[in-house]
Amino acid sequence: MPPERRRRVRQDRKTQARPDGRAGERWGGPPRKAAPSCQRKSLAWRRAAAAAISVASEEEKRLRLRNCLTLEEDKPAVERCLEELVFGDVEDDEDALLRRLRGPQVQVQEDSDDSEVEKEAKDNFPPQKKPVWLDEEDEDEEMVDMMSNRFRKDMMKNANENQLSKDELQKRLKEEFQHAMGGVPAWAEASKWKTPSDDESEEDEDDLLQRTGNFISTSTSLPKGILKMKNCQHANAEHPTTARISSVQFHPRAQVVMVAGLDNAVSLFQVDGKTNPKIQSIYLEKFPIFKACFSANGEEVLATSTHSKVLYVHDMLAGKLIPVHQVRGLKEKIVRSFEVSPDGSFLLINGVAGYFHLLSMKTKELIGSMKINGRIAASTFSSDSKKVYASSGDGEVYVWDVNSRKCLNRFVDEGSLYGLSIATSRNGQYVACGSNCGVVNIYNQDSCLQETNPKPIKAIMNLVTGVTSLTFNLTTEILAIASESMKDAVRLVHLPSFTVFSNFPVVKKKNISLIHTMDFSPRSGYFALGNEKGKALMYRLHHYSDF
Repeated sequence: MPPERRRRVRQDRKTQARPDGRAGERWGGPPRKAAPSCQRKSLAWRRAAAAAISVASEEEKRLRLRNCLTLEEDKPAVERCLEELVFGDVEDDEDALLRRLRGPQVQVQEDSDDSEVEKEAKDNFPPQKKPVWLDEEDEDEEMVDMMSNRFRKDMMKNANENQLSKDELQKRLKEEFQHAMGGVPAWAEASKWKTPSDDESEEDEDDLLQRTGNFISTSTSLPKGILKMKNCQHANAEHPTTARISSVQFHPRAQVVMVAGLDNAVSLFQVDGKTNPKIQSIYLEKFPIFKACFSANGEEVLATSTHSKVLYVHDMLAGKLIPVHQVRGLKEKIVRSFEVSPDGSFLLINGVAGYFHLLSMKTKELIGSMKINGRIAASTFSSDSKKVYASSGDGEVYVWDVNSRKCLNRFVDEGSLYGLSIATSRNGQYVACGSNCGVVNIYNQDSCLQETNPKPIKAIMNLVTGVTSLTFNLTTEILAIASESMKDAVRLVHLPSFTVFSNFPVVKKKNISLIHTMDFSPRSGYFALGNEKGKALMYRLHHYSDF
């Protein structure tokens, strides 16, 4: 074959060997570029991954169905029946169970009528009950005149609030109370009153059995000898006065202390031991206060004057000051000394000529009167409010029954010429009697009721002038005794050792002066004293952790 023919045949073979058109135009159209190899690999990988995911999903569904069938075989027939009643027949489709638990999804359309889905959703809601009876007067909201009471005027936020509804007034009173207390007191929060459940007690028992060691702890009783205490800021530092302090008392439920004196004012202070901010002051015109006292529930403050027969009652929640000008059947010209029973039921007023009168704390009406020989020096209730102990000017002690108003016993206070003060312990164990010679006799209450001539358990002789103030703390571990006739004449007696704490008062400082009143806080965390210089001294007792 000639060379030219051979070259022509080879060229024709090369043209025919490329059917994709890249070598020439014989197979239709212009030549095209080949796709890159990375794109071809990526497309193949995606297809393989999708296939693998599909296979895995099918395998997972198959395994889940097999597990469900296995579990269903192990369940009792009763349990399977209950599940069908509650969840329906969802053995083959768990998504149906999830949709059923989510509930119907209702789409609200403004312009359309109620659809079937909306009707089904409405049917799921329980029908609202209609009231059986309606009072038309309840719908008419009664308005309270804010200008008729001077305490309500302080709660007006602007001059246009001449009248407020009862609900709005209640909100204002609640705001005023919370502002005065620095928030909601702990005793007013119902959520904080928790009782331990059975599960918690079982956990505590399990924890106790899992540990080893010495379970005998040290005693929490107050040790004798030295009392750990700290001098705090005066209780009335934000409202100083030069008049004599006649009454100091801690609130029975809130962290508040009351200070009253001859300056005609009763002041309340928040106790924090640092600044003791003032909450409120109540000024009684021409009414130098002889004694002021909280009610047992802490909602009222009672006050008497040195030269008046009026008894003022301040309602702390309502913000009202109520004067009791006359008690029917009570012929006393001046009302000074009084006592409130621990249970809050009775009010005992010491009169003249040996009479003392029992009043109802709720109505302030006379229940009955009792009489002793001679002059009444002091009186007090027992811890259960069932008995009254009265000390006479002749040195005798009388015990009366409150319900029958009969004298149960009468005995002579040993070594006393005439009595000045008397107090009973909170646990019902002791009776302390203070006399003019500075001796404090401590008796057992049972012996005071049963014996005609009881002997004191201990005679405290650390004071040399008349004992005018006596008070026990809550735990009956401390008895405070004081005399208003000598400066710094105050002692703290440890019980039941009947010994005096050696570090109080501090002899070198001489800052206590003449003491006229004193009190312990509800949990004995603080101790307060009122002197003739107008200062309400306050101390923190470190042994007690609570207020």
